[in-house]
Amino acid sequence: MNPGREASTVSRWRLILGQEAEGQLSSYCEGGNLALSDEEQIMDAALAAIYDDTSVVSSGGTSSGSGKGKGAGSGHAAIHLSKWLGDVRTFFPEDVVSIIQNDAMERKGWKQLLFEPELLATVKPDIQLVGTLLSLKGKIPEKTKDTARQLVQAVVDDLVKLLETDIRRAVTGALNKRQHSPLPSLSGLDWKRTIQRNLKHYDTERKLIIPERFYYFDRARRSKEWTVIVDIDQSGSMADSIIWASIIGSIFASIPSLNTRVVVFDTEVVDLTEQCGNDPVDMLFGIQLGGGTDIHKSVKYCEQFIEEPKKTLFIIVSDLYEGGNQSGLIRRMRELRESGVRTMCLLALSDGGKPFYDEQLAKQLSRDGTPCFACTPALLPALVEGALKGQDLAELSKRLGALQG
Repeated sequence: MNPGREASTVSRWRLILGQEAEGQLSSYCEGGNLALSDEEQIMDAALAAIYDDTSVVSSGGTSSGSGKGKGAGSGHAAIHLSKWLGDVRTFFPEDVVSIIQNDAMERKGWKQLLFEPELLATVKPDIQLVGTLLSLKGKIPEKTKDTARQLVQAVVDDLVKLLETDIRRAVTGALNKRQHSPLPSLSGLDWKRTIQRNLKHYDTERKLIIPERFYYFDRARRSKEWTVIVDIDQSGSMADSIIWASIIGSIFASIPSLNTRVVVFDTEVVDLTEQCGNDPVDMLFGIQLGGGTDIHKSVKYCEQFIEEPKKTLFIIVSDLYEGGNQSGLIRRMRELRESGVRTMCLLALSDGGKPFYDEQLAKQLSRDGTPCFACTPALLPALVEGALKGQDLAELSKRLGALQG
């Protein structure tokens, strides 16, 4: 093996395993000496602060952690949090920064340090951070609220950019069924149909078709053609899914052909439709993570918005751990399907792994015609398009690779 490559591999393992593995790894180095570069020492100290027992001091001088250090490059010294955040963002890739940052909050209990605006401003905004801020929003002091909102806004903007084009394309593709309109619009001109219908008016002398009538695609479509209801479980275990679902609900609300309702629930039901249409960040801050779960009550509430069942898409985002009337829920969902409503249950809407959910209830709903599956946000536009087109969602989700319930 190339000596340089071998030394680099050993150093990488040293960073992964920590200072305690240094003695064993040194035997693989030339001369038995494992020396980390200056950059690697900074990386090692940053990792040790989370994965060893190094204590960390906030910018205000508050100590966090056990105060007992093991990481190379740090000794027993406390780490200044603002410097630590800067080192992590400087020396690690973005996806790794998110992992380390979230581990810091979960393993070390540093969530309270997010209440300091100067520190919060240096944190990398991501969906996990938004979930943390939402769970703490009742405790965030006034001086930090503006910074917290800016971080949430940055994440919301990124997620909207990621999904909006695909969702709009999916909805318009499903609803724009090549209907024709007498309204003149060059961009909406159906050239093929116009030519076919006017071939009999071909002028042989001028070698031109003289159209007697033009045919246009109906691109405008009548307003509020479909009702889409997004019913979101706001229990703490659903944090990532809640954020994604809220963003998607706000995109639905911006599409003129859809009448969108966004509802969240625990043991109570809260209608966030107005906030959804005005500002998705306001909507997110209207969510209260935690509490019990009464899906049946939320479905009963949402029924009032179903005016034309065959033109309604009802999406439940929940792990289905029902704390309310389970038999009533099963009956209501079955009745919605029988009336013509197109229903689906997203057990998880995130980029994470296999979700935890009530398998028995998921199977019962699936048998009654409401497919239950977990999917990534990237798959949802195709599923929405399939639902609006009347496709078999269970089969479509299998083809797309969604995790079946």
